[in-house]
Amino acid sequence: MGFVLKEVVEIEKLCNETDYDNSTVDIIDTVLDAAGKLAKEEIEPINKPGDSEGLKIDGSGRVTTATGFKEAYRHFVEGGWGSLQFSPSYGGQGIPFVVAASVQEMWHSANMSWGLCPLLTQGAVEAITLNASEELKQRYLPQLISGEWSGTMNLTEGDAGTDVGSLKTRATPNGDHYLIRGQKIYITWGEHDMTENIIHLVLARLPDAPEGIKGISLFLV
Repeated sequence: MGFVLKEVVEIEKLCNETDYDNSTVDIIDTVLDAAGKLAKEEIEPINKPGDSEGLKIDGSGRVTTATGFKEAYRHFVEGGWGSLQFSPSYGGQGIPFVVAASVQEMWHSANMSWGLCPLLTQGAVEAITLNASEELKQRYLPQLISGEWSGTMNLTEGDAGTDVGSLKTRATPNGDHYLIRGQKIYITWGEHDMTENIIHLVLARLPDAPEGIKGISLFLV
């Protein structure tokens, strides 16, 4: 992986020609070594318990993850691994995305089910960064980037999966927020015990929205 970054991607040239002031080849080597250690020693060993034990849900809807999942995620957060490629303005480290993608490959190779949690959070961060107001960015991005909170994407419905344009969830304006009514299914990492808060990005329609994909809006819950 280090060879590809250096010889194919030419990561040193990339860092020198852009504003990645805190990224050098030595720093990137250290990042890759530490990520490999975490993947091998903590994330890969909990892959089997994740399959054999699975999640547990009690009568109140409380979800408990498999043995070791919560502890591995805590060490992930303590190491700042979820913040690598994001803007320092919101608590990120400003490392090139290609390096963060290389690190993510380690998580997913070691334990895909566990790795989907930070991956979905990354998607939420990117969506908020590109589309939200500065007020919402300041309110949500620091906690998502640090890993204190996690994020999801709420898209699929019982009769709207690959046909996204058929979704029926509605969002009705109510003062400075919206009331959302509908049902979503298959929400990966939609409930768990690894973070204190879960931010949901929900696809829904406003009352006057046209049918099809052009009438879909995204709401932060």
